Amino acid sequence: MRRGWFRSIAVLAAGVAAAALSTPAMAEQAGVAVHTAERGAAAVTDYWTADRMRAATPLDRLLAAPGQVLGEVARGLPEVLPPVGPQASPSTGEPWTGGGEVAETAGRVFFTFNGNPASCSGNAVTSGNRSVVITAGHCVKYQGSWHTDWIFVPGYDDGAAPYGEWVARQTLTTPQWEASEDLNYDVGAAVVEPLNGAHLTDVVGGQGIAFNQQRGQDMYAFGYPAADPYDGSELIHCAGGTFTDPFTTDDHAMRCDMTGGSSGGPWFLGFDEATGTGVQASVNSFGYTFLPGYMFGPYFGSEAQALYEQAASA
Repeated sequence: MRRGWFRSIAVLAAGVAAAALSTPAMAEQAGVAVHTAERGAAAVTDYWTADRMRAATPLDRLLAAPGQVLGEVARGLPEVLPPVGPQASPSTGEPWTGGGEVAETAGRVFFTFNGNPASCSGNAVTSGNRSVVITAGHCVKYQGSWHTDWIFVPGYDDGAAPYGEWVARQTLTTPQWEASEDLNYDVGAAVVEPLNGAHLTDVVGGQGIAFNQQRGQDMYAFGYPAADPYDGSELIHCAGGTFTDPFTTDDHAMRCDMTGGSSGGPWFLGFDEATGTGVQASVNSFGYTFLPGYMFGPYFGSEAQALYEQAASA
C-alpha cells in the first residue's frame, strides 16, 4: 500500500508545545472513552470571551507516520436516524449562504490544549438527552490528554454566539482513538450542559445521524476553517462525490479546500439545501500534504455508533 506524510486540516500556532498535559480523570463505559469536565459551566463561559474565541488557533494534530498499521473499521447493520431527501450542488469550499437548520446546528468548538486556546468545528445531532455534539476525536483528546474548557458555539458568527455557549460536561471518543489515535476512528462527541433551562437541540434542533452506510455517495461537508485563506468567522461548505481513501486509511474522501479549524465539522448524506437538513455520516478529519484540495473523514461504522449511543444516553 502506498504511504505518504500527512498534514492535519487543523493548524495550531507554531509556539504550542508538544508535551502532553497530565491526563484528567477518565472512565471507559462499553469500550467508549469518557472524560468528565472538571470546571463548572460558569467558569468556562467566563473564560471564552468573544476576543478569545477570535484569537483561538485551529488545533494542529500530528497525524499517523508512514507505515502505521490502522485497525479495520467494523461493519454492523445499517441504521439511519432519520432519512431525508438528497440534493447536490458541488462546492470545494464556499461560504454557506443557504441558511436552514445547518446554520444553527453546525458551530465552532473551543477548548484549551496545552494551555493554549484552540478551535475545531462540531454539529448538534438528534439524541434522547437532546445534548449531543459530534466532532472529531482529536477535537476532544490528543497526545494523551483530554482538552479542557470545552464549549460548543452553534451558529458562530465572528465572535458572536447567537444561540449561546454550551459547555461540555462530558467528552467522549472511540477506544481506538483513545488508545492509539487511529485515524479510522477519529470521531468524538460531547454531552453539553443545559443553558438557561433548555437543552441544546431544543434551541437549535438536531441533525440526523447515520451508521454503516453505503460508500461512494454524494456528501456535503461543513466547518469553520480558520487557517488561510479562511479566518474562522463564517460557516464554509464543500459538496460533491466521495470515494474511499486509496492510500492509508478506510476514510471517505472528497474534493474540499477547507483548512485548519474545520476539523470535526459534519459530513451529511441526503442533504437538502432548501431546509439545511441531512443525516451526518462523517466528520472533517485530515488531509495529505501530497494531495492538496482533498478532505478525508472517518467512516461511521459500529464503533462510531457505540460512541453516539453512549453520548446520547449520558
